[in-house]
Amino acid sequence: TQGAARRRPFPAAAPGSPQPAGPLYPGRHGAVKNEDTFKTSPFHFDLWFYFTLQNWVLDFGRPIAMIILPLEWFPLNKPSAGDYFHMAYNVITPFLLLKLIERSPKTLPRSMVYVSIIMFVMGASIHLVGDSVNHRLIFSGYQHHLSVRENPIIKNLKPETLIDSFELLYYYDEYLGHSMWYIPFFLILFIYFTGCFTPVEEESRMPVPALLLMGPSSLYYWYLVTEGQIFILYIFTFFAMMALVMHQKRKGLVLDSNGLFLFYSFIITLVLIAVWVVWLWNDKILRKKYPGVIYIPEPWAFYTLHMNNLHAAKGSL
Repeated sequence: TQGAARRRPFPAAAPGSPQPAGPLYPGRHGAVKNEDTFKTSPFHFDLWFYFTLQNWVLDFGRPIAMIILPLEWFPLNKPSAGDYFHMAYNVITPFLLLKLIERSPKTLPRSMVYVSIIMFVMGASIHLVGDSVNHRLIFSGYQHHLSVRENPIIKNLKPETLIDSFELLYYYDEYLGHSMWYIPFFLILFIYFTGCFTPVEEESRMPVPALLLMGPSSLYYWYLVTEGQIFILYIFTFFAMMALVMHQKRKGLVLDSNGLFLFYSFIITLVLIAVWVVWLWNDKILRKKYPGVIYIPEPWAFYTLHMNNLHAAKGSL
């Protein structure tokens, strides 16, 4: 009858033949977004604000909190206030990165995102241990503008094999930890950036809140690149962004407000790095610490070299 005919299911497709599109035939991996359909993606002020705030407080602020808070509150053989800041950073940052990826109007490779987040957490956790010990050594006279073996408090260690242990700690902190932390971090930002394009010219402009956040965001990226010694990673990410922008422009696509915010923040970061390098270009001591073609001193090395000396000079007056 007619009623039975209406309830009769569609015949199964022949083996090897393409299935018809529609909600009755979802893809193997569930419903996906249509890549050819561009949706309006408003500026994510809440996420970018939380992201910038926690970067400044939990990352940049952790060594400062460790130095200014009374040592009696956090003995040298216990975690410092900066360590607790770092623990919070290791939890909050991956969460914000995942929320940022979720808001992308484009379907992004989930497997790559999840693996990157896992590596990010591992690298940041390795860095937590190494950075905690290295910053605690400041109270014992360790000088960050010198190499491990050139530090006075390290030279006198007996047996000398202990120096190798401190160099291993430095390797985990500055090389392995930074690589496993920053490579997935910039990879996730770039993956998100690939979805920040729109064919609508009116959407290619930044609102006032984005302009206000651009300064603090760029300044933090400057600190991240200089202190983390990851200029090569940063500049390759920036060049990849530029290449993608030019490629998408040929298709008639432009960056939306979120893409512009990220792209312009990287441009300002490059300008700040150039100013930093020019300012310290003739510093002979830092030149010895950072030899080679790429000369980008760490802010904390500058602090232990010059700012500590200023504090000592004021104290002697």
